[in-house]
Amino acid sequence: MRSLLLPLVLGLAALAGAARAADLPALWAERVKSTVAVEYTVQNENDRHPTLAYGVVIDGRGTIILPSAAIDQRLATSQLRDFRVYLPGDPTGYAGTYLGQDVYTGWHFVRVEEKVRSRLTPITAFARPASPVPALAEELWGIGLRPKEEDFMPYLLQSHLALIQSLPQKTGVTQQEVAGPGLPVFNREGAFVGLALSSFGQTFMQFSEGNRGGEAVILVDLEESSAFQLADEVLPNLGRVPRNVDGRPLAWLGAYGLEPMDRDVASFLKLSAQSGAVVSEVLENSPAEKAGMKPHDIIVAIDGRPIPRFRPDRVVTDYVEREIERRRPGDVMALTVLRGSDRIELKATLGDEPKLVREADRTYFDRLGFTAREFVYGDAVARRIKVGEGGGAIVRYVKPNGPAALANLQSDDWIQEVDGAPVRTYAEAVAKLAAIEKDPLRSEFVLLVRRGSDTAILRVKLR
Repeated sequence: MRSLLLPLVLGLAALAGAARAADLPALWAERVKSTVAVEYTVQNENDRHPTLAYGVVIDGRGTIILPSAAIDQRLATSQLRDFRVYLPGDPTGYAGTYLGQDVYTGWHFVRVEEKVRSRLTPITAFARPASPVPALAEELWGIGLRPKEEDFMPYLLQSHLALIQSLPQKTGVTQQEVAGPGLPVFNREGAFVGLALSSFGQTFMQFSEGNRGGEAVILVDLEESSAFQLADEVLPNLGRVPRNVDGRPLAWLGAYGLEPMDRDVASFLKLSAQSGAVVSEVLENSPAEKAGMKPHDIIVAIDGRPIPRFRPDRVVTDYVEREIERRRPGDVMALTVLRGSDRIELKATLGDEPKLVREADRTYFDRLGFTAREFVYGDAVARRIKVGEGGGAIVRYVKPNGPAALANLQSDDWIQEVDGAPVRTYAEAVAKLAAIEKDPLRSEFVLLVRRGSDTAILRVKLR
């Protein structure tokens, strides 16, 4: 009897699998409506260049999330122009509006114009009340999009789950590419199981017969990814739409240069079952300084909960930073630190992060051939000086072959004097440089700049 049942069970399982496979075209037709390509222009001082990214629709208002790597973190939001949203297989671009970046998830948010929203399906339509966690070796599938010249035609990717790891978000890794970065991953039943990350799982090494030096070339697949963030890490955060394009308010602690606790130190302190983050520096006037934190303190618990054990060790720094980023200025963060052999409880009231480089005011002087930007808190940290000792302006961009470039002015130079007169503020620097820019009789001017620990006097010739 048992010998008859086994073939019957196997046959039914095969039929069920075939039925699910037959349903894949129907599942595909609906789920591809949750994906888009987003094109935008980066406006620099002397050129414009288009950039492409892939994203997923998250609500009925046409809100789209793009992965963190889709937009360079150093770009000012004023440089991001002309957002266009493309549906798979449709060469028509629709107007999009950049909403900003959420620092906790890293996602960039874009909203498409209303007239096309009815053709889109939010990814939440394919989510389950209890997000399914795929099992090891489970078959998964996802969506990739071809380039613009092929009208972003969608195509199918399939693979099997190889690993789930906390990095610190729960991240699945498949045996081969399963979706385009920023695009969704599904199980065989069509349930949303995750969102593909920027590619890091698959790399290829290429050797050339003509390469006598023996150097290998590493190729990274940027259009497809084998890594994805699990749905239960994605779905709870879809409501984190930024209030403004700068993503503010931004919570700030001021514990700088976090490093993972050394394994030997952890063993000595009997902390092998957990991770810890070592504070390299406590920033001036920061919430961490006001709370009494000291350099070399080891953060071992947050809000009374020990920091989990992570592998690789470096993941712990991301974990602590994300714990800060998910909060808001004014929140109280309880920190347990080890200082030598003492265990100390600290309470830090988080502040609003000082102005970032990407938010700094900037002015381009075309005749002089460079852009000056405002000196911000981070510049003082990078130069290891007190905030009150900063000022003047920082060189952001130098036009190739322009007067400033020929005088050897370089990006990130700190302008401290113009024509022998100190410039203590950005406004002073801009006023002096603007006067030179507008003076047709000026043939040259002199800058005193600081570059690292050195200073240099540069004579800029305008004729």
